Amino acid sequence: MIDTPAFLDTNRPDTPNLVVEQGVVPFYLASRPVRGRLVRPGVLTDTLLTRHDNPDVVLRLAGEALALVAGLASALKFRGSFSLQAKGDGPISLLVADCTDAGALRFHVRSDDEKVAALLRDHPHPTAAQLLGGGYLAFSVDQGPDTDIHQGIVEIRGESLSDMAAHYFTTSEQHACWVRLYCHKGDAGWRAGALILERIATEGGHTSDDAPEDGDDAWETATTLASTLTEAEILNDSLSSETLLYRLFHSEDPCIGHPRALAFGCRCSRARLAGILETFPTDDLDHMAEDGTITMNCSFCNHAFHFQREEVGRDAA
Repeated sequence: MIDTPAFLDTNRPDTPNLVVEQGVVPFYLASRPVRGRLVRPGVLTDTLLTRHDNPDVVLRLAGEALALVAGLASALKFRGSFSLQAKGDGPISLLVADCTDAGALRFHVRSDDEKVAALLRDHPHPTAAQLLGGGYLAFSVDQGPDTDIHQGIVEIRGESLSDMAAHYFTTSEQHACWVRLYCHKGDAGWRAGALILERIATEGGHTSDDAPEDGDDAWETATTLASTLTEAEILNDSLSSETLLYRLFHSEDPCIGHPRALAFGCRCSRARLAGILETFPTDDLDHMAEDGTITMNCSFCNHAFHFQREEVGRDAA
């Protein structure tokens, strides 16, 4: 029996202790019905994506998903994890990305490399719709075993993950949301980003007083300005988020809030996986063992845990 608590487990995987202090920068436009988040995980994106050996087009979509959940989670008040799950019948059959209330990120993707290669032969730059195929997109908030999971599910609609997220908000949340997602592999490695705008019910970011513009006009102006953001700008490590937001929205009086940190956030542990193994019958454990060793791989951080057969099971000492 292995009963080492996770916080005492010296055999946890050697994962990066990496924190990006200004990973998400919230803002609102003064006297406008618009608030938003600028998401820039920086080098954390490369750290997360390069632990997986999927094709680049698959990792690019995963990077966009990570930026999306980081931005959406930062707007919620919860304790636990906020996740995106896309399940389809395309080359990518499953994509999961989640972010905790503390900003810890992780992802898992299941793809068929042969189907991806076949798609790339005809479409060198496939869309998210081509990669995922038909299926559903779900967003969930999990606050632990003592609470119900809050989940919204919609059919996959749109060519990009940005379009799919906007469709979700239009269908499930019933309020306007503008989303642009970015992910690119350059000389410095992978970088991802997101700009998310929401139209809020009140006039202005914090108050309904002195609203100088009609709400529809203000929303159109904000989304038009946001559309000028380029991939080169948002993925530029040397350009600060404050400078970028002012460059985009200086005519709309942007007010910047307190930034939120993002971090590498796989929550696997040897103790937790050992507990899972102990639920299996003896015969199954015997079949899992190769040369007396059972290997379990974490699908989120891709770390392999090795257990001696005699360590685990209901008959273990």
